[in-house]
Amino acid sequence: MDAAFTYVTLRQFPAALKLKDRVLDIMPNDLDVMASKANIHQAQGNLEDAAKFLSEIDEQTANEDSFEIKINQLRLERNYGKAVRLLQARLAQVGYDSQFEKPSFQAWLALTQRLAGDTDGAKLTAERARNTLEQLYRDQPDNLQSAIRTANLSLAYAVMEQKDAALKAAERAVMVLPRAKDAVDGPSLEENLALIQTIFGENSRAISTLTQLLQTPYKTFVYGLTPITPALLRLDPIWDPLRSDPRFQKLVASPTPK
Repeated sequence: MDAAFTYVTLRQFPAALKLKDRVLDIMPNDLDVMASKANIHQAQGNLEDAAKFLSEIDEQTANEDSFEIKINQLRLERNYGKAVRLLQARLAQVGYDSQFEKPSFQAWLALTQRLAGDTDGAKLTAERARNTLEQLYRDQPDNLQSAIRTANLSLAYAVMEQKDAALKAAERAVMVLPRAKDAVDGPSLEENLALIQTIFGENSRAISTLTQLLQTPYKTFVYGLTPITPALLRLDPIWDPLRSDPRFQKLVASPTPK
């Protein structure tokens, strides 16, 4: 699995899939391995194949990455209603692996509600996430977890339409963990910054960031494990505000690694 992850970050998807199949030979029907395999199919734009490996993933799934991959699948399919219901069911559970998991899912629920057109519900959910994440933001040292919390805080601000606070938090996350300090996770914060820029119409800056990320091996912030690909840019509604820009159209038209 570690070797497969390395191939995924390099976008060498056939090699990664081959290794995951070897893992499934050892651990047949392991849900987390199947979800990670679905993640690769998503990155390749094969949503039908991805769905086959995610049928048993639900709000009770212990592995956070696997659950996020399922939510990503529903968003890529533009099945917002089901994604909202699944996130709400996850949040209704009593226990969480960490104090950060709940506000993280709240931030992504808020974005999904926004995509679904439930602006008022999205802002209410984002406010709950913000209240927790701001406290964590004040109390934690600068490290990977702090950077991810700050990125999620920027997403909550964005859904609440607080542009300056959202952009400042997203930029702060990049400063806390720049790619020069962490080549695997650092670029993921740039990915989040591109998302925040997209939400607020900073299209040129977002496209410039995405252009660089398409040439960078890294672990994603948005997509579970795989880095961004042209297929994900094409499918994901979060990038819809960029679709009329010829520069973005060029990115989408570039070949996705197979």
